[in-house]
Amino acid sequence: MNDLLHEISLLSSTSAALDWDQETGAPTGSVNYRAKQIAYLTGKIHALKTSPEFQAGLATLNGPNQRELTHQYERATKLPQELVERDSETASLAKAAWGEAREKNDFPTFAPHLEKLLKIAREKADHWGYEDEPYDALLSEYERGAKTKEVATLFDSIDTELAQIAAAAVEKSSSIPADFLHGDSPIAAQQTLNREVAESLGFDFSQGRIDTTAHPFCTTLGPQDIRLTTRYEDHDFASSLFGVMHETGHGLYEQGLPASDFHLPSGQAVSLGIHESQSRLWENHVGRSRPFWEKWLPRAQELFPHLRSFDLDQFLPAVNRCAYSAIRVEADEATYDLHILLRFKLERALLAGELEVADVPEAWNSEFEKLFGFRPANDSEGCLQDIHWSMGGLGYFATYSLGNINSAQLFEAAQKDPTVSSAFAKGDFLPLLTWMQKNIHAHGSTLFPQDLMENATGSKTDPAPYLNHLRSRFTS
Repeated sequence: MNDLLHEISLLSSTSAALDWDQETGAPTGSVNYRAKQIAYLTGKIHALKTSPEFQAGLATLNGPNQRELTHQYERATKLPQELVERDSETASLAKAAWGEAREKNDFPTFAPHLEKLLKIAREKADHWGYEDEPYDALLSEYERGAKTKEVATLFDSIDTELAQIAAAAVEKSSSIPADFLHGDSPIAAQQTLNREVAESLGFDFSQGRIDTTAHPFCTTLGPQDIRLTTRYEDHDFASSLFGVMHETGHGLYEQGLPASDFHLPSGQAVSLGIHESQSRLWENHVGRSRPFWEKWLPRAQELFPHLRSFDLDQFLPAVNRCAYSAIRVEADEATYDLHILLRFKLERALLAGELEVADVPEAWNSEFEKLFGFRPANDSEGCLQDIHWSMGGLGYFATYSLGNINSAQLFEAAQKDPTVSSAFAKGDFLPLLTWMQKNIHAHGSTLFPQDLMENATGSKTDPAPYLNHLRSRFTS
């Protein structure tokens, strides 16, 4: 069984490398063949995961690894090989079409691909089965043990207050111009700061690197090969920096998993809601804090001379400036979850057959206007802005808000450790990383997400620390 799991791990990481290459600079003409390569590898992985040898090998394991691999086997055997390969090839082609559609602001270019992906998503949900709605089957792929009803109830319990906090935060920031901190920000200087910051947080560049792409992401190509990506604005150093801090949070989690168990669930991340808690923690709870900028503002001023006219008390409100934005990945903390509530609602409607693909742009713009008070200028700033649907990632978006909630709860728990809190106040964030490594990373997938949260903080996912954090930072 060990050899079989290692073979699956090698094939999976090879497929990830091909996908990373496609997203970071492969020639456009390579897309069709690359899609077939990745589909071939995906099919081989599925065949191994559903083989008699895999089933027999389950009996040789024990504990959480046996539990999780049995769960994976049962899920995999419900999907036909043809469907798995078709899903992979369709997603590879769809990502390329999405990139073209986004660049040209042309939803019809992407719509046929989304139709195919939606059909596949429903097929997978039907094969897997679900209690209440198709979204259940897809959500559980990303958040082990989660139920759509429970997530919807959680979101419904905080959506009104989130909207109120967002409105208050936007009003409080209204006197700060959007371009307050903008100025000449050479990409080389941004790259220098990004690397220095990521390294100071504990990211090991002997086992990782940062590259450029249209939509920032982090991916794992091996137990000592973690790839971060970002994009750059030549007038706005903060956009790239916070993107890198976000992806560094993902990368720190991956680097903190037991490398010797890379082929086992015990060496793999447990869920996207936990993964996102790590990225949002480093991006927001650390990256937008006073101790962080007490340490890093002088260095930023060396690299970007236009910042020298600002002192810390001018700089911090600008870094935490809130404004309603059409773009999710550029949204501030206070308004971010409104973007997720929108996507969560539309995804459920699409899967349930209550929303047709052709109607997505208008439905998006209409719901967006209800939440934000204006309509996106075009589809590139609206329904085409995210890569997730083109990846076949229907059911994914809810985990972002789960991650926000988890991040505040974990940060609050970590701050109760005097070693963590005293170091944090001095701009030393490595004890915080050590706490996360011990309480989150080291467990891999041996605990369910909610059990992991309870083990680390004393309770399952609770929105109270998150709402308290937002109130304290944005409305006090």
